Amino acid sequence: MSMNKSVNEPPWLDELNPQQRDAVTYGDGPLLVVAGAGTGKTKTLAYRVAYLIARGVNPGRILLLTFTRRAAQEMLQRASRVTQRGTPVTGRVWGGTFHATANRLLRIYANAAGLSKDFTILDQGDAEDLIGMIRHEMGLHSQEMRFPRKRTCLAIYSRTVNGSMPLHDVLERYFPWCDMWEKELRSIFGQYVARKQERNVLDYDDLLLYWAEILSSDRLASELSSRFDHILVDEYQDTNPIQARILRGMRHGNNNIMVVGDDAQSIYAFRGATVKNILDFPSQFEGAKIVKLEQNYRSVSPILETTNLVIAAARQRHTKNLWSQRQGGERPKLVTCKDETQQDEYVIDRVLSHYEQGVPLRKQAVLFRAGHLSDSLEIELTRRNIPYHKYGGLRFLEAAHVKDLVSFLRIAENPRDEMAWFRALQLIDGIGPGTAARAVKHVAKEGNDPGAIRTFRVRPAAREALAALAGVMDDIIKDNYNPAMQIERIRKFYDPLLQKLYENPGARMRDLISLEQIAAGYKSRRDFLADLQLDPPTSTSDLAGPPHRDEDWLVLSTIHSAKGGEWDVVYLTHAADGFLPSDMSTGSQDEIEEELRLTYVALTRARDFLYITWPLRYYFKWYALTDGHTYAQRSRFFTDEVMTSIDEVHLEYASGDDISMDIEAGTDIANRIRGMWKK
Repeated sequence: MSMNKSVNEPPWLDELNPQQRDAVTYGDGPLLVVAGAGTGKTKTLAYRVAYLIARGVNPGRILLLTFTRRAAQEMLQRASRVTQRGTPVTGRVWGGTFHATANRLLRIYANAAGLSKDFTILDQGDAEDLIGMIRHEMGLHSQEMRFPRKRTCLAIYSRTVNGSMPLHDVLERYFPWCDMWEKELRSIFGQYVARKQERNVLDYDDLLLYWAEILSSDRLASELSSRFDHILVDEYQDTNPIQARILRGMRHGNNNIMVVGDDAQSIYAFRGATVKNILDFPSQFEGAKIVKLEQNYRSVSPILETTNLVIAAARQRHTKNLWSQRQGGERPKLVTCKDETQQDEYVIDRVLSHYEQGVPLRKQAVLFRAGHLSDSLEIELTRRNIPYHKYGGLRFLEAAHVKDLVSFLRIAENPRDEMAWFRALQLIDGIGPGTAARAVKHVAKEGNDPGAIRTFRVRPAAREALAALAGVMDDIIKDNYNPAMQIERIRKFYDPLLQKLYENPGARMRDLISLEQIAAGYKSRRDFLADLQLDPPTSTSDLAGPPHRDEDWLVLSTIHSAKGGEWDVVYLTHAADGFLPSDMSTGSQDEIEEELRLTYVALTRARDFLYITWPLRYYFKWYALTDGHTYAQRSRFFTDEVMTSIDEVHLEYASGDDISMDIEAGTDIANRIRGMWKK
């Protein structure tokens, strides 16, 4: 659809810098926006949506794809504020994650995909359990055989699907220790797919796979493509090959697509993402225009000077040079510490110093390559009574009690959901895996009526509980309660079980109350389950709302979890080879390049102050009562050229004991050498 160029430009375009304005007001055709860290990509996407609507594009014919539902909501809210036309207009935009959009489209095109519209979605844990069940049935579970565990099997399957690679190539490249099991793995995956289809369930990978396969038909590709006049994609550097394939299919006869991303922040190869998608966009979409956003609104100039030098070492990239009007400020500091203990002391001392200067704890963040690298720091923070939040832990939906309750809803939505039945049934005393398997078959023979579970013959101790479970299913299916009322009904049955099965039941019950509160915002169980599975809260803290003013805590985070965040003060710890880059990610030049980008992401989180620390000496954890240690060297990414923009601080001899020992040793040696010539 061609936009009307004669209409006067909206006044809010003056809020954009020239490059942002070029992207927002671009006409028809493919557009790649290379948005450096802190350059306002969210604002650019939001204003692009607003501009399209202001130009007369039907909001219902705009598709906005993001990697979190929260990101899509934020952009659409900003667009509605800009246009001053309210959420009813922007609310008609198709905004959401790739997986949520796939779920929505597959409900519409279920027949074409060979699916039933009432399919349910397996989370990762359930998918692993299903593969584990098949693995067990095939007799591949014995320890003597050392066959890959169920989690590894699912990782291999997922990498094959998302990477659009043959199984043989995936094993050879990413799982070489498993290549001897190719035949058995192929058999497991075949049965896994068949079992999912029989049970009318999809896993996360299936959502994208079925969407892509629908688009392999020219007729269906034309139909789906014609639903949208414009497609906008956020964080394009994080897409995998199957997502790029989907986008090409969705532009069948219509090439209006705008993707926004930063190749320098492509850090999710372990999830199947590939930086090639953003690097190759101009060749995949002929005639694409490239707009670069280089004015940074986050960091002071000295920090940007360092980050520009770091990323300049990347072999393949869309060249850009970030700059800021925030002149002045301190240069980053690279701090060499004697050991991890001294590193912890330095970081905490600087945190408290900035806190005294008026920087709240929650505006300071300690970043690290892997979660375990903060272990000693956490101990010291606890000892000093400094509150902290660590990001990258157990996700809310992975908590056992939450998965338990959700399994009842999944059964009500799709009585063929075998894994949900297995989980719910084994909560009952006297029912183990074998009995649960027979019970599932019994329900299937009775036409997949959940209420039929009451007629399954079981030991007397479990009969009453099975009858109660059947009553729960009857109530929430037949009375068509809203999702919150369904959860309330399930909890009458489940809460007594929770108190018997788990420690700390009070805290767990509060989680279920939070889940009930979330459900109150939904009209249908299907929509609630889909959103919960596809874009779950990351932790119970996500459900608690904004903090009170007097609440404060230091942020600890892996670099991967920190992407998208920003803090006034950032401490990047363990900047030593073997940790950054990780010694597990140096097998190829591509892996090392991703570690370089990971370093860049960490550095660009800082607004005002940036500290990079690394311990010279590491003590072996397994030699707790000895002095066993090894020496590290500064991360290879902080080259001599990069160091021209950084102030160096050396703390390795800060201890008075070390200094005195060195002086005493030096004096003794000097005296002995002089004494050699005395008679």
